[in-house]
Amino acid sequence: MSILSYILVVLVALEAIFIMLLEMFAVESKMSQKAFGLSPEYLSQKEAKIAMANQGLYNGFVGVGILVVLFVFPSNAVFYGALLFVGFVVIAAIYGSLTVNPKVIFSQGLLAILAVLSLLFT
Repeated sequence: MSILSYILVVLVALEAIFIMLLEMFAVESKMSQKAFGLSPEYLSQKEAKIAMANQGLYNGFVGVGILVVLFVFPSNAVFYGALLFVGFVVIAAIYGSLTVNPKVIFSQGLLAILAVLSLLFT
């Protein structure tokens, strides 16, 4: 795995963990409102907070999964593990861009797409 691929994959992991923190612990913040394009009224509802926390948990699993692949897996499994987890992020970004907002492909998918391309072509 190239240094560029490694850096991009780490950035995807950090982005997933950052999104987890927003969704689980800062759901009513201005940053969350802007990042997710949701109103303060919606984000203050108990049901919205629960839904966002659940989404955040899954983002955290992906971010930690990527870091485990990079730093714990044997070296012969790192490429495939990274491709699997980063591929999940690309699929989620495509789905989000089709169902929520087309901008999701850029805001949450761009790093992951670049990482997949780097993994496949370097």
